[in-house]
Amino acid sequence: MKIKKNSLLTVSVLFVVSLLLAACGGGSDNAEGGDTEGNKDGLETNIVTIATGGSSGPYNIIGTTLGNEYTELYGVNSKPQTTGASVENINLIKEGKVEMAFVMSDVLTEAVTGTGNFSEPVEEVSQMAVLYPNFVQIVTTADSGIKTIEDLKGKRVAVGDQNSGVEINARNLLAGHGITYDDIKVDYLGYAEAADGLKSGTVDAAFLTSGLPNASVLELSKTLDINLVSVDPANIEKIAEDQEYFVAIDIPADTYGNAEAIPTAAIMNALVVRSDLSEDDVYKLTKTFFESLDKLGNAHQAATEVSLEAAQKGMVAPVHPGAQKYYDEQ
Repeated sequence: MKIKKNSLLTVSVLFVVSLLLAACGGGSDNAEGGDTEGNKDGLETNIVTIATGGSSGPYNIIGTTLGNEYTELYGVNSKPQTTGASVENINLIKEGKVEMAFVMSDVLTEAVTGTGNFSEPVEEVSQMAVLYPNFVQIVTTADSGIKTIEDLKGKRVAVGDQNSGVEINARNLLAGHGITYDDIKVDYLGYAEAADGLKSGTVDAAFLTSGLPNASVLELSKTLDINLVSVDPANIEKIAEDQEYFVAIDIPADTYGNAEAIPTAAIMNALVVRSDLSEDDVYKLTKTFFESLDKLGNAHQAATEVSLEAAQKGMVAPVHPGAQKYYDEQ
């Protein structure tokens, strides 16, 4: 009887120990597998804040959809941040307050060269992609008498938020036509405020530089008889000799009910990231961005002009290694 109890006890102990060892071994394997899977499918950063621009602009609309994609795929807190656009966005990147940003190439050029609005080169910013062209849309009322950019002299003009990409290219484009801020009455207004100013008659014309269509201009065209001011392509080509990011382009007919195409200037947009983000994270962010182009295009028409084929053409800042890794694979 005693021997049987000891034997039973021994067997029981061995059985329990074997279960514990199996559980520990299995747990170790599963833990390693889980970690590997987590590293593969997740991001090292828990937050992906995307600096955009005004609430009604393409930056914000596209950024909202992109943030939703990052949140859904990677379980991170990703959302757009409404800002004064390009210059502010670069500074937010520099200060480590956002992970990604939409900016215009003219402002990005100033940032990496330490010119214009930047007293020294901004090393904290890297480029992820070249996006779509931002069309310079100089909007006025049909009865203003303003037909060309030269007609803006002496007029009250909304030039965008102060130090925004809109304001910088407005200033540079005016300067290229021999017009300074001393020649006009300047109002620093964003998209929605500029449209309200045109509607109320407190401004004569407004620069609303963005992808097409601009929601504020589109809404304005439904309630007000507007004109789009033309810019001579020959003048743009001359300006581009010193400022290469300017290109001559047409606003297509019927974009805002306009019967004919309107010649104007454009500046390419850029998607940038913090330089200190890991290569793996930026690789995934870049991959998801391009795989989400259909959804982004459904959110705003401007995103339909983004393509993988053109994403590296006209880069003005150092490309992030994670983005380059994705491009090298394609």
